[in-house]
Amino acid sequence: MKSSIAIYWLLAIFFLIMGTVYTVWNILVDGSVEWAGTIAIYLSGILMSFVAFYIVKVHKAQGGELPEDRLDADIDDGDPEVGEFSPWSWWPMILAFSLGLFLLGFAIGNSFWVSFFAVPIILVAVIGWVYEYYRGHFAR
Repeated sequence: MKSSIAIYWLLAIFFLIMGTVYTVWNILVDGSVEWAGTIAIYLSGILMSFVAFYIVKVHKAQGGELPEDRLDADIDDGDPEVGEFSPWSWWPMILAFSLGLFLLGFAIGNSFWVSFFAVPIILVAVIGWVYEYYRGHFAR
């Protein structure tokens, strides 16, 4: 987290300096300020300052170091459990196909009737995906 804090503070300083350079350069070349770019660069610097300040506050509040900041940490220390996924499940592919068919009906002019065929397939795919662990070989 310390490295993230340093990177965000450096980005904030960089954007604020570059905003000044950009503004002065436009004044020297064109004789006026180019407002869209100037405001965008300065706001990017302010955004990086907000993010850096937030990370500093989180770092102080958490009390400990993250595994990425410790020299004695293993790779597995920062690897949380994200959930359980079914590599054999066909339901996500069926759902994607039916949603694609549903949107295709709206995308093609005067073919919205195709979407009506996709709605029952969407319902079956969602119900099948939700309840796949309650039936068949993988029931629990």
